[in-house]
Amino acid sequence: MIEIKNATTSDIEIIRQLTFRIWPPTYSEIVGEEQVAFMLELIYSPAALKNQIENLQHRFIIIYEHGEAFGFASYSPKSAEQQNVFRLHKLYVLTDQHGKGFGKKLIDHIIADMKLSNATILELNVNRQNPAISFYKKIGFEIKYSEDIDIGNGYFMNDYVMGFRI
Repeated sequence: MIEIKNATTSDIEIIRQLTFRIWPPTYSEIVGEEQVAFMLELIYSPAALKNQIENLQHRFIIIYEHGEAFGFASYSPKSAEQQNVFRLHKLYVLTDQHGKGFGKKLIDHIIADMKLSNATILELNVNRQNPAISFYKKIGFEIKYSEDIDIGNGYFMNDYVMGFRI
């Protein structure tokens, strides 16, 4: 049985365990192991995740099958001024679970939540070399533009910004 549950700070360790299983095989070939290690500490340290949940108001959800977590997502309104636009900050599913519709289930859950807020647009950033671009295009996202974001320590995120209109 598939369940999607809202996550809290008490779920930070589950999110971290999933991340450390997903990120290295996904991103090491794209950006290199050193940048992966830097980004894991920057974005997924317990303190960073706690800040995202408590202060930045990112909504985290975790997908489970038979009680075992195998993916998660986070999202929020883009800004106080743009409540009709949401940002998808994270969407990750264990690689051995790809192609089974779980990423789409997470997106559908987010869209249902967005509709309760009368939001109409979901945006995300995705690395320009990430094979997930084809997944996003398949479910209706379009590339809006590309951007390079300096994340410090000489590293950049070379992304597409993609959007989906509900």
